[in-house]
Amino acid sequence: MAYWVHMPLSPNTSGPNTANSCGNGGREILFQSGPNHPWLMKNYRRAIKHPYSSTMGEELFQHNFIPSDTDFRIFRDHGSVPGLDMAYTYNGYVYHTRHDRAEIFPRGSFQHTGDNLLALVRQIANCPEIEDSSKYAEGHTIYFDVMGWFLVFYTEAEGVILNVIVSLAAIGICGFAFKLMSVGSGIKLEKILKRVLHTLLVQIVSVIVGAVLPVLLGLFMDAVHLPLSWFTNSWLILGLYFTTFFFGLAIVPALYFHYTKHDKLPIGQRIQLLLHCHCVLLAVLTLIFTICGIRSAFVLMLSCLFYTMGLIINIATKLHSKDVAWVIPHIVCTVPPFVFFAYFSHGFFTTFIPMFGRFGENLNPDLAVAVLSIAVGFLCCGFIIPVLHLFSKSKSIICGLMGITLLCLVIAMTPVGFPYRPDTNVQRFDVLHTKRTFHDAQNDVRREESGYFIIPQDRRIYTVKDAVINMTIAQQIGADCEKEINCGLPLRWHKTSLWIPAPEPLLGEDLPNVIVLSKKQLSSIKIRYEMQLSGPSHMVLFIQPLNGAKMKNWTFQKAPLRLNFKPPYLINLSWGVNREPLKFWLELEKPTGNWNSTTLELGLGGHWTHHKDLITPDFKKFLDSFPNYVDATPWPASFESRTY
Repeated sequence: MAYWVHMPLSPNTSGPNTANSCGNGGREILFQSGPNHPWLMKNYRRAIKHPYSSTMGEELFQHNFIPSDTDFRIFRDHGSVPGLDMAYTYNGYVYHTRHDRAEIFPRGSFQHTGDNLLALVRQIANCPEIEDSSKYAEGHTIYFDVMGWFLVFYTEAEGVILNVIVSLAAIGICGFAFKLMSVGSGIKLEKILKRVLHTLLVQIVSVIVGAVLPVLLGLFMDAVHLPLSWFTNSWLILGLYFTTFFFGLAIVPALYFHYTKHDKLPIGQRIQLLLHCHCVLLAVLTLIFTICGIRSAFVLMLSCLFYTMGLIINIATKLHSKDVAWVIPHIVCTVPPFVFFAYFSHGFFTTFIPMFGRFGENLNPDLAVAVLSIAVGFLCCGFIIPVLHLFSKSKSIICGLMGITLLCLVIAMTPVGFPYRPDTNVQRFDVLHTKRTFHDAQNDVRREESGYFIIPQDRRIYTVKDAVINMTIAQQIGADCEKEINCGLPLRWHKTSLWIPAPEPLLGEDLPNVIVLSKKQLSSIKIRYEMQLSGPSHMVLFIQPLNGAKMKNWTFQKAPLRLNFKPPYLINLSWGVNREPLKFWLELEKPTGNWNSTTLELGLGGHWTHHKDLITPDFKKFLDSFPNYVDATPWPASFESRTY
């Protein structure tokens, strides 16, 4: 039985790569387990000294909310090897930049990781499951650490049972509280239930309003060219998005209480009613998420659990009938989940904020942060914000929240809101000095040019337009996408990628080359090409069927064909010690059986990612023109298209 623990250190690499981590030190977070091997988490819990793990991180990663990958996937998907995947997430600002050096890696992180992994390897090496792990493949797990002190772990089936019991208990206790409120106030239960429906509707509207406001602000910040204003000063997120959400969450109930102030129930009872409705809403969401198979529903369940505990205490002590005294048990029972969610969300924000600097230009980072702030604010303060209505100046406090938002919006427009700093938080660009050659069906060169292919890693490409040489003549790549395979580029095209004409690059001796070894017609409608690819250590092959041809089979992994991926298909080839040419075959089908027209177009990209000696003086001058807060990753590249 093979077993895999993936624990990368922080590599100092450049050029195209598969991310193995996303930070430089800190604690290693366990974010993938198994899959379907709960015994791994049992041994992790027994052995680990300083746990740091999250089911939510696993679900976000495996559902592609994090546009990255690790070597763990190859072992998991293609080797059926179970394991544990861990990564460093702290200080992601320096990851894969010029500042990513061994000497800045915290020595304490080595000790922390060593303590954990040594104990974990010893534990797994001596566990009985290691002999034949297939016998113990029993489904998914739910796991999370509590403040790094200990690990909570249970199976998915146990999680479903726990979520259902807590949710139904929460709804039942709230229902009992409604009945007690009816008895204590002398109002008929039917009228209390009618108020419950009104209050539940108010709470739902308040959550919607609270969510819409930060989303609109995120769209506004992007529209006025102010995204990532919190990239360096992350405290701006609190003022821009959290307080906006809290304002929306509070203002709707405030207006409701204002226009129904003559209600027979005192304000303390009405706020309790609001809190009960919030608990019911959480319980219903927990049940829905559980039915949908979302393991991260445990966070909603925990919120319901602690509120229900506080409510039980209030009912048992009869404090629920008091105007203010009920707040004490409520706050006491709200503190533990608040602290846990704050700890939980701190890990997410410290991980994601630096990552937004390399998520690409297609993602609006402020919109993503707004959504993340809504989720965190809903968990942390959903049971706290309604308590504000007990204060005599509650409306002033609520309006003060919006005042904080406006103040932070003004700050975001000042130099404080400029995202980048030269020594720490840099802006990232990939810059490829590229030669492009296009051939026609007779293999004659029909077009040849050289230039700088610039790929921005975030939305703010316009910050360098006045500094970089020849940026005023930069062209959007999009026009080539209608007539050239993969837009005529050696990497996947990005919408805001730029092309600046430049002198020809200096390329290595091993130029990419494809040779057709044989061409066989397998039937009247099917043909097979056998080919050989050679070249530098990093190459990309794009495959585009032409004139009604369809790719039916090939040497490579069959998933893209089975899942009907849209061509051009991308094959990424890297080699280390073994530089033998890659031999492969392609089978294409034409339903018409007409093989007189062209059948196939190949785009071949070559990358010299570790050859600083190939940086020409012109290229170096161009790179030096970038502002000092930019980290430009340069390498020479080539692209060639051939038609068959």
